[in-house]
Amino acid sequence: KALIIGGEALHSHHIEVWQKAYPEVSLFNEYGPTEATVGCCVHRVTPQDSGNIPIGKPIDGAQLYVLDESGQIVPPGIAGELYIGGAGVAVGYLNRPSLTEDKFVQAPFLNSGELASDGRLYKTGDLVRYRADSYLDYLGRIDSQVKLRGFRIEPGEIEALLCQHPLVEQAAVILT
Repeated sequence: KALIIGGEALHSHHIEVWQKAYPEVSLFNEYGPTEATVGCCVHRVTPQDSGNIPIGKPIDGAQLYVLDESGQIVPPGIAGELYIGGAGVAVGYLNRPSLTEDKFVQAPFLNSGELASDGRLYKTGDLVRYRADSYLDYLGRIDSQVKLRGFRIEPGEIEALLCQHPLVEQAAVILT
């Protein structure tokens, strides 16, 4: 028996009741955006996990890179943006060429033969860091994107639409 959890940051207090009630069930914390076939890394939760649960290590066929603002790989323990490569990475966004160009980039530090795909990486916008044990910790977002009931929301897009109305001069969207 196994339970796979994904979609939101996972903290040990979220699963304490489950672990006590069903100790025979294996819990897995899975991470992956839709743009990378939903699951690209996984961590089997152990009773020793406390605090924020790691999002894990890459699954077969996925490559995960933590890069700084200049696109260079950062060492373990240093936070950076998560980039995903491999066979599961999407081609881009339907009818959104500028967004595709912004989010699907060429790996500047690799030759394409080292990636399972065509050398492209998906730029997630998620802030992560590799731990010394090679597991990834999710730290949050590098932008203002928020999640509400599992849906990714860009407050800036909503603000821009609101400001198109002639009676709206300024708008601010916050999640409460």
